[in-house]
Amino acid sequence: MSQYSTGELAKACGITVRTVQFYDRKGILVPSSLTEGGRRLYSEEDLKMMKIICFLRDMGLSLDTIGQLLKEEDPGSVISVLLEQQEQLLQEEIDERRDQLDRLAELKKSLKNVASFSIKTIGDIAAVMEGKKKLSAVHRNMFLSAIPLGVLQWGSILLWIWKGIWWPFVVWAVLAIPYGIWAIRYYHRKVAYICPQCHEVFRPAMKEFFFANHTPKTRKLTCTRCGHRGFCVETYGGDIQ
Repeated sequence: MSQYSTGELAKACGITVRTVQFYDRKGILVPSSLTEGGRRLYSEEDLKMMKIICFLRDMGLSLDTIGQLLKEEDPGSVISVLLEQQEQLLQEEIDERRDQLDRLAELKKSLKNVASFSIKTIGDIAAVMEGKKKLSAVHRNMFLSAIPLGVLQWGSILLWIWKGIWWPFVVWAVLAIPYGIWAIRYYHRKVAYICPQCHEVFRPAMKEFFFANHTPKTRKLTCTRCGHRGFCVETYGGDIQ
């Protein structure tokens, strides 16, 4: 059975000799045996225990807490829960880093399409990226809410053509009008636009919003701050009062 001196144990665990000695004095990890000259000797089990202690210290636990934990009848079960928690935290951190990498790649891609850019331009791109998920949720909500009405529309048209039954189409038409009004108002409340000149994020008046020429990502509007009229970039604006 292998035995380790204080120095060998410290090297195997990536800590200092003084740390090993300190843990002995604190009663956190007492050596399994001593030589005739009084030198500390640690076993394989001691090595495993030291690695656990170092891990718990890295997690931010105090030595007093670790000492109490190791005195429990079943410290392994508690340590197992701590390991699971640490694994979950690390996974969340990895997911967050991946999301940051995706956003960075998208920002670099966006900058390639800009002939000349400034800090404000980068801010505009970042704002659009930040609101992209929320804006996608708005589009998804509108799409899902329109499905029942769409099914009713096509069903009523087919009934009218094949069976000559026209009243379901009338029902659809009656429902479509208030739905259309709701959808326009909902979308107007949830989006905003970035002026390409002064970089103001603003929400246009309903009338201008409704009649403005637009593309999937822009709308021709008049900036409420500088008065510039042109295509403004759409972004999420649900936080704007």
